[in-house]
Amino acid sequence: MALKRRQKISPSFSMSSMTDLIFLLLIFFMITSTMVSPNAIKVLLPQGSEQTSAKPMVRVIIDKDLNYYGAFGNDDEMPLSLDEVPSFLQECAAREPEMYVALYADESIPYREIVRVLNIANENHYKMVLATRRPDKE
Repeated sequence: MALKRRQKISPSFSMSSMTDLIFLLLIFFMITSTMVSPNAIKVLLPQGSEQTSAKPMVRVIIDKDLNYYGAFGNDDEMPLSLDEVPSFLQECAAREPEMYVALYADESIPYREIVRVLNIANENHYKMVLATRRPDKE
């Protein structure tokens, strides 16, 4: 007499492999997001010991050839003239009223160019942050 074993089918589903996959994706995106540089235009920033915790929404970039660029959020930098900077900042302020403006200026440009952009921000009551690089480790 042949006895048959009854195989029970379990209706439960194990989520452990799914959570492993989610954690791997999370780690991947965290690592790749730190490698993304918001500055596509190479600017040699002056050194500074203090770093700000404010996250700027708007970037104004002045390169060593005195070319002006502007970017909002994660958008690409667009070329600007000095006369277009106030209208660019006003457009950005309309999109984000509580914005910080970060000024990325190459360390070799004349100080008067930085003061011009600071005056534009001051006249329109924008909060401005000067971007610097960390001092080199000796």
